[in-house]
Amino acid sequence: MAGVLEPRFLLNPLPLFASKNPTTVQRFPFPSNKPVCLSLVATHDGSASHPLFQDPEVEPTPDRARDRRRAVRLAWEKLLRWSRSWRSKAKTDVLERTNKVVVLGGGSFGTAMAAHLADRKAELEVYMLVRDPQVCQSINESHCNGNYFPEHRLPENVIATTDAKAALLGADYCLHAVPVQFSSSFLQGIADHVDPSLPFISLSKGLELNTLRMMSQIIPQALRNPRQPFVALSGPSFALELMNKLPTAMVVASKDKRLASATQQLLASSHLRISTSSDVTGVEIAGALKNVLAIAAGIVEGMDLGNNSMAALVAQGCSEIRWLATKMGAKPTTITGLSGTGDIMLTCFVNLSRNKTVGVRLGSGEKLDDILSSMSQ
Repeated sequence: MAGVLEPRFLLNPLPLFASKNPTTVQRFPFPSNKPVCLSLVATHDGSASHPLFQDPEVEPTPDRARDRRRAVRLAWEKLLRWSRSWRSKAKTDVLERTNKVVVLGGGSFGTAMAAHLADRKAELEVYMLVRDPQVCQSINESHCNGNYFPEHRLPENVIATTDAKAALLGADYCLHAVPVQFSSSFLQGIADHVDPSLPFISLSKGLELNTLRMMSQIIPQALRNPRQPFVALSGPSFALELMNKLPTAMVVASKDKRLASATQQLLASSHLRISTSSDVTGVEIAGALKNVLAIAAGIVEGMDLGNNSMAALVAQGCSEIRWLATKMGAKPTTITGLSGTGDIMLTCFVNLSRNKTVGVRLGSGEKLDDILSSMSQ
């Protein structure tokens, strides 16, 4: 047994490597019925001593045990400091490397995200591509979007334009905030000015009528580039609360993990927490179908059917959304996360929700055409 346990280099009297000062090889007796372990003992000056064979049943001396615990603690603290330094540097690098971001659309959420990004870095150029010349003039001269946030002043580095070429030229990231139903025709009109490697961060939620396409399908097809980098941003978030810098949590989803991480580092701040996911389908489907559920929840409230009916409707709706999403390849955990359950709770139970407001007015007896014509966003 001892012969089997003895390391090979102890049985050979010659050193493994030629040296002018070869170390003396010593034999150590092995007990025949006890396991033997080989360990390196760290000395006080940081170097390692020669290998020693120790009996596991022999307790180390208190001084040696204390030194080992201290060495482990110091090594762990050093590793933590290095990790925090590396993560902090990575976050800083993404923001420092970004010089220009373009936001497509001048609606409430696009404006809120433009203001958020502009606050992140004073030297960052944040261009908003809008179609209304009056909105463009208001943002550039008065630094406010009078249609949606007349009482909120936008940062000085938010620049509005109606020129797609000027907005997209040299952009590092593109935030797409155009409503889903108008996205395809809008993107086809600016496709010639879009760089094939420009990452698109979609803020739009929903499915295209007739085709039922998601934004991850609409954007590459409209731009005629199947490899256009794509990220979906979703989660429980009202534009007004973002403008007021209230705590918010959202999720970015992309099949490219590096792009998702970079987007996270670009957007995350002291009041906006960003999680990452690779489940693009789950994030998009949950963000689209929660709108249907919110309208139904509004109808229940408008018809004054009570809280029991509301709870039953939302619970059954969540179950059906999860069933459909998983059948389409989504992960169940995505549906129970921020972009699923989180967004459903916000949209179905809070009166700031546009979709719930439509449902409430429908349940109260108003006509859909009248409701839509009276809503600006």
